[in-house]
Amino acid sequence: MWPLDPSRKEVLGFAVSCRVLTLVLQVLTRFLCSSSPVVYWFSAHLLLDQEPLLRSLETVPPAGDPPPGQKVPRNSIMGLLYNWKTCSLVTRCILGYFVTYWLLGLLLHCNWLPWT
Repeated sequence: MWPLDPSRKEVLGFAVSCRVLTLVLQVLTRFLCSSSPVVYWFSAHLLLDQEPLLRSLETVPPAGDPPPGQKVPRNSIMGLLYNWKTCSLVTRCILGYFVTYWLLGLLLHCNWLPWT
């Protein structure tokens, strides 16, 4: 089937190993990040322990109307994104990871590229 040319055998071996590695990484990403809630539990635990803005959002009772010129979100994650510069480094890393994962998934999936 294949001639005895070593370059074609090397290319075939490289192509097969790249494909196997890609499949393994996609399956691992699906199992670990999409199916398992441990990643989300751990990031929520870190956010609740390390972010003072979340603690202040929990203790402040919801008022009727926000002050003029201030946007008060109902979602605490949106509150963290609005106050990005005042967040701790851990919070910025966690939020950056999830926002980047979401944007890459959106862009790659819409262009028919593999994304898990």
